[in-house]
Amino acid sequence: MTFSDGPTGVAQDTGGVPLPAALVDGHCHSVVAASLERAEFELFLTEADRPAPSGVSYADSPLGFAVRRWCAPILGLAPGAPLEEYLARRAELGPDEVRVRLLAAAGLSHLLVDTGIGGAGFASLSDLGVAASAEVREVVRLESVAERLALSGVRADDFASAYSEALREATRDAVAVKSILAYRHGFAVEPVRPSPTEVAVAARRWLGPPSLEPERCQPRLDDPVLLRFILWCGLDLGLPLQLHTGFGDRDLRLARVNPSLLQGLVEAAEPLGTPIVLLHCYPYHREAGWLAAVYPNVYVDVGLTLSHVGARATAVLAEFCELAPFGKLLYSSDAYGLAELYAAGASAFRQALGALLTEWWRSGALTANDAERMGVLVGAENARRLYQL
Repeated sequence: MTFSDGPTGVAQDTGGVPLPAALVDGHCHSVVAASLERAEFELFLTEADRPAPSGVSYADSPLGFAVRRWCAPILGLAPGAPLEEYLARRAELGPDEVRVRLLAAAGLSHLLVDTGIGGAGFASLSDLGVAASAEVREVVRLESVAERLALSGVRADDFASAYSEALREATRDAVAVKSILAYRHGFAVEPVRPSPTEVAVAARRWLGPPSLEPERCQPRLDDPVLLRFILWCGLDLGLPLQLHTGFGDRDLRLARVNPSLLQGLVEAAEPLGTPIVLLHCYPYHREAGWLAAVYPNVYVDVGLTLSHVGARATAVLAEFCELAPFGKLLYSSDAYGLAELYAAGASAFRQALGALLTEWWRSGALTANDAERMGVLVGAENARRLYQL
């Protein structure tokens, strides 16, 4: 078994298969710019949104162990340093230095950042790019554009045309759009494009009647007709459409976010040729792989999943690969809040992919040249081609 210097600056077993020197992180978010207390730090290690019960630590998880194992050396500590020691060192260095060290260690050429979450208190896109020494490009969240438009006081009868224009403007420099249909309704929606009449009626229902002094409370778009409308607006742009599928926080209903439920939408959108990127997918990653295998417009992104499954990452990645073509498999970290999630995500991916390709090479399923080519495709080249980087 050969070893190479991994993105964390410590020896990492990648099985001897060369992987790209710089990964493309195809879906990620910004990180908190200020120092964090322990409870806040731990919440970012989980999809939970409430504190852990007494006697339980969210850091006692595969992701929590990975952070202390791979990120501690980047901050000048021994691998696996106790959490108290790790957090003390983090506070000593300060959030700016921690961000620079951890994002640089991830070894990235591009960060494709979903700007629909974060905002005040989070690092700017330029700060992320400087820290990572990488190019940062934006992924525009469809629902956020609609909700900003609602806050502007747009009239219901003008919503459809105003949204199309606002989305074109918002995506002028973007490389992709994203939908959180999974959180707002689930995938059991009519797959076809809604009619103008349906959209107008739904907009009146959501926005209410015109008012001289419209309320400016934060709107939440969860109307199934309007969610379909903005989804089709995104598909019409031709930019890759990223869709959250599979697990996430408790705001979604897991049974409703199986990507196989999107089959009708995939078929309806196929004539447009717009790529549909299924994010995360777990525990429905095999269903996602099947969709990618049989529909030319479907791609699969392993982000979030590999970071959370720890030592099972190689096995889970192998399940992604049972059907998904290698040319349609993408890397991302889905890092959010903690800079550690960039470094830990890259480490988990490099290890899992290296181990998987080595296993297949040793079994005779792949030649050495094919193993190397697959590593380059999945780690960077697929994303460069898909997102036109």
